[in-house]
Parts: sequence; C-alpha cells; structure tokens
Amino acid sequence: MDNLIPTKTIKENGVVAIRNGIKPNPNKLIPIERKPTWLRVKSKNSVKYRQLKEIVSTKKLHTVCEEAMCPNIQECWSHGTATFMLLGSVCTRACKFCAVDTGNPRGILDTEEPNKVANSISNMELKYAVLTSVNRDDLADGGAEHFASTVRAIKEKSPSVIIETLVPDFLGNERSIEILLNSNLEVFAQNVETVERLTERVRDPRAGYHQTLKVLSYAKKYSPTVITKTSLMLGLGESKEEILETFKDIRATGVDVLTLGQYMRPTKNHLPVEKWYTPEEFLEYKECALEFGFVEVASGPMVRSSYRADKIAHLI
Repeated sequence: MDNLIPTKTIKENGVVAIRNGIKPNPNKLIPIERKPTWLRVKSKNSVKYRQLKEIVSTKKLHTVCEEAMCPNIQECWSHGTATFMLLGSVCTRACKFCAVDTGNPRGILDTEEPNKVANSISNMELKYAVLTSVNRDDLADGGAEHFASTVRAIKEKSPSVIIETLVPDFLGNERSIEILLNSNLEVFAQNVETVERLTERVRDPRAGYHQTLKVLSYAKKYSPTVITKTSLMLGLGESKEEILETFKDIRATGVDVLTLGQYMRPTKNHLPVEKWYTPEEFLEYKECALEFGFVEVASGPMVRSSYRADKIAHLI
C-alpha cells in the first residue's frame, strides 16, 4: 500500500471506511523503526496449535489471533485460548496507535454472530475465550447487548468455557456496563492504553483516561466477583514516574489484572515508537505493579491485552 495516497475501502455490507484507521499525512511520515532482536518470535508449533489451526481452516472460522497476525498465536492456541472480534470490522473511532479501519457502520449488526461465535468456540474446544470488538458509537448501547447475547450463546453451548470480554468504553454509559455484566461473564476488561498526559495524543477524542478508569471502577462496584483487567502500552514517550502514577490510578479502581506490552507502530501514518523497552525493564515494571497490589501482571515486549488470558483462570 502506498502510504502517501489516501485509501478507502468498501466493506461487504456497503460501509465505507478509511483503511488502517488513519488518513495518510505526507508531511509527517517517519520511517518505521527497526525492531530490536528481542522482539523476534520463536516458533512453538505444538500439536494443540496444529489441531486448532486445522479446525479454524476447515470450518472457515474467524479469530482476531489470525486476522491481526498476533505474534503470540501459537503460544495461546497451544493452551486452548483464542480471541474473537465482534460487531464487525469498522470502528467508529480513530486512535493514533490502531490500524483497524474506521468509519460509520450505520447501525448494521450481524444478528447471527452470537451463535456463529458460540459454534466456533465449541468446535475449537476452547477452555478460555476472549471476546473483543471495535467501538460502535453508532449503537445506542455501544454494542453491549450484542456482547451479552454472545456470552449467553457461548455459555449455552460450552458451559465450562471461561469468558473474558475486552470491551469499548461505551462512552461511560453505566447501563451498558450493567447489561454486559449481567450476562454471566468471568472477566471484564477495558484498556487505559497509555498514561494520562499522552491520552489525547494517542486515543480518539471520544475516549479518555478518566473515562476508562470510571468504567473499570463501576464494573468492579457493580459486580465485585468479576475479575477486572486493563492494559498499558509502553514506548509512546511516557516517563517512569507517569507509568507508576498510572499503576496507582488503575489499582485505585479495584482492577485485578494488568498487562504491559511494547507499542509497535502498524504503519508509517501512525505514532512513532519513542522507546523500545527491554525484557529486563518489563520485568522490573511487573515487580513494581505487583507491589501496587495487582493480583496478576503479564509484562513483556510481546504481551498484548489478551496474551495467555488463561493464566488468570485460577482467580475465578
């Protein structure tokens, strides 16, 4: 793709979207940074991974793991964990770190999606499933009922599956949060993404540092037994003091689980990487986070929001 040429894409449902979620700006193009050696992924081609890959291929199933080319796919699938994208592929927001197509889905929903996802999870015989989605500000409830319907459909077919939902912020709508929490899920996640100072630069204007904290706080208050979780990207220009202050703010909401990962720039049009953190630095920040009282912390250059989500199963 030529990064200098604005590109749009027309989806199967006729929705027009900006490809990769951001309009090219030829005046601000900075070459993609060279990745350090520790970001190379070693193959772990296990029997379980090959079995799941065969099922996904033959049954034409769709997972975020494959579509986002996640570097952790072999490790997660080998442990019976996979992530599914709900609510379509067009996001109503345009965060500067994300390459998801952006546009207006015009309220379009696949009403069969809850059953499709439930069947996929049953066919894959998963132990732990993560449900995530684009932002859908075009829907009155932000897609909460669709999420809830999917959770209920999964539980009906696979009662023992642990379900984590990595959701939009629903613009802070408490009723939407309640609808989702009433669906019998085990883990509720919403990502703070970055430190407070950088939020305006990194995230869409409709998102917000304090809005995410309020969502997480309300979720824990409404359903104290549900595990709450959030994720922070490092490498966008934050200071150590800001990282520690963010740990403090997050923990104050009652969040149980934190993931820390390296920001990696998807295209030249997205925000540049300001720093590559070493594995040793991630380990140090993990220890710091645990001191703040988080029950579980996943921290490493390749860690993503749903990385080895099954590791927190013992908390449930």
